[in-house]
Amino acid sequence: MARNPVQILTKYTDGLGATFRFYLGGLKEAIVTTDPAVIQHVLKTNAENYQKSEIQVKRMGHFLGKGLLTTHGDAWRTQRRLIQRGFERKQLEILSSIMQDSLTESLGEFDRHVSLGPVDIYPQLMKMTFSMVAKSLFGTRLKEEDIDLVSRTISTVQEFIVQQTIRPYLNPWFAIAGELRKHEEMRVRADGVLLEYIRVRRNQEPGHDLLQILMDARYSDGEGMSDELVLSESMQLLVAGHETSSNALSWVLYLLSTHRDCLERVRQEFHSVLSDAPLSFGDVPKFEFATQVILEALRLYPPFWMVDRMAVADDNVGDLAIPRGSMVIVFVHGTHHAQRYWPDAESFDPARFSKANEKLHTPFTHLPFGAGPRGCIGGNYAMLQILMILSELLRRYDLQLTPGQTIEPRPMVILRPKHGIRMSFTKRIASDLGLAKTLSEGIGA
Repeated sequence: MARNPVQILTKYTDGLGATFRFYLGGLKEAIVTTDPAVIQHVLKTNAENYQKSEIQVKRMGHFLGKGLLTTHGDAWRTQRRLIQRGFERKQLEILSSIMQDSLTESLGEFDRHVSLGPVDIYPQLMKMTFSMVAKSLFGTRLKEEDIDLVSRTISTVQEFIVQQTIRPYLNPWFAIAGELRKHEEMRVRADGVLLEYIRVRRNQEPGHDLLQILMDARYSDGEGMSDELVLSESMQLLVAGHETSSNALSWVLYLLSTHRDCLERVRQEFHSVLSDAPLSFGDVPKFEFATQVILEALRLYPPFWMVDRMAVADDNVGDLAIPRGSMVIVFVHGTHHAQRYWPDAESFDPARFSKANEKLHTPFTHLPFGAGPRGCIGGNYAMLQILMILSELLRRYDLQLTPGQTIEPRPMVILRPKHGIRMSFTKRIASDLGLAKTLSEGIGA
């Protein structure tokens, strides 16, 4: 279970059916489900009865503070309403230019790396997406060394939280051995950097980033968020907002590298819509096939491979009794790979998400951004970010998967590539670009 919880839960799902009881880490009883009727009930229909579990509220809250990811009830609803403004269409149009500037800067460093030979794309894309999210939040004046510090802290703390969760019997040892204190000290250093930046920004000209929206937000009594709450919300948006996209992009590039016909079709679609122009939020609906590819990659490799909830009161879903205090694990990966919902489930088939086929999907069987009132607030931002980076990479480079690798997922907080994904990137020559442009114009005609 500690090595690969997805593999173990899949084995039990295959043997015991869509819903069963299981002891998480050998200690905590949980109800594991891939049944869309149960998932819909827990995440949407009766969502008020299901709070985020202790794993998220206590362990994540310990390191990230009280914010959108770690609160419930009225406090959560208020914060959700205030923060939602940052992800409305108008704001995403504004953020597009900040994101593109960040991407242009990141691509310079990326180009230097790939010119030296094959690279593991996962850490490269992590740096790219983290810088983009950090600058969307804090503006372009955030220093690169501060971005690196916060990024390293988040990655290290996330891995520690996973160990606390899947090996709860080691938690006393983590405290005695100083592991808990070491990670707390890392978090304090990163918090200090961002808190100082927030305090400085209070006295500067208003910006157009997400931080400005957090600082300008007002409750019904006219009061705004404290600096500490702005910090908590900022840190939680950083955590939720960068690794989802870099993870999805890694798997998209891997799948495209092994399905060259799809790669060329996506590349031609980018040329047809954009030519040489950068991508903005208004362009997103125009990328029909690229979106299908992304949604299919998110089905095969969902960033959040499970979602956990705790029952506040006794409940029933059909014949399933859910006692008060029960943990319900929505096994997202299992649902995404269930043959009864996805024929030939292990194959990569973007056509599943064509407009004609989408209406055939069973509801609550595709959950890359969660579902219900607590579904991902930044889903539109994530799609914009993925398409923006993908459009630049495919128009600039030819890519080739390095042979002889073992590519497999590793379920941490996010479903990461266990051994990385090594690829070669070669700059596309002018004649290739001209041919692609001609082909795309033909397709557009």
